Amino acid sequence: MNINMTLIGQSITFAIFVWFCMRFVWPPIVAALEARRKEIADGLAAADRGRHELELASKRSVESLHDAKQRASEIIALAEKRAAEVIDQSKQDARVEGERQLALAQAEIQQEVFRAREQLREQVAGLVVAGAEQILRREVDAKAHSALLEEIKNGI
Repeated sequence: MNINMTLIGQSITFAIFVWFCMRFVWPPIVAALEARRKEIADGLAAADRGRHELELASKRSVESLHDAKQRASEIIALAEKRAAEVIDQSKQDARVEGERQLALAQAEIQQEVFRAREQLREQVAGLVVAGAEQILRREVDAKAHSALLEEIKNGI
């Protein structure tokens, strides 16, 4: 056999094999590689999106925590302000009640002073009458001079 014929036969067989591989074997391999490349790219993109969403969630949680702390401090400040207002109102109410009770006590004292004066007047009038009666036993007539005695009593 001739080497040239063998070489030509092998070249033709190789060309058919290459054509067969390019036609039937290569496209599924390229499609599988392309699908795998796309799947890896999608996975990397999803990982990037996940990392980005994690960063955003972290920022949102920090902001939410900051807002919650701020709202809590505002609520505490409002509660302290309300407590101060309640204390001031209670002090004011107590002061008003104290003044009212003081006014009642002063009115009662005034009434007691008035009663004591009236009793003292009556006692002094009685003593004056008794003294005058002893001095002027014969001349004093209680019925005749009752208007005069009443005037003396009111004058004291």
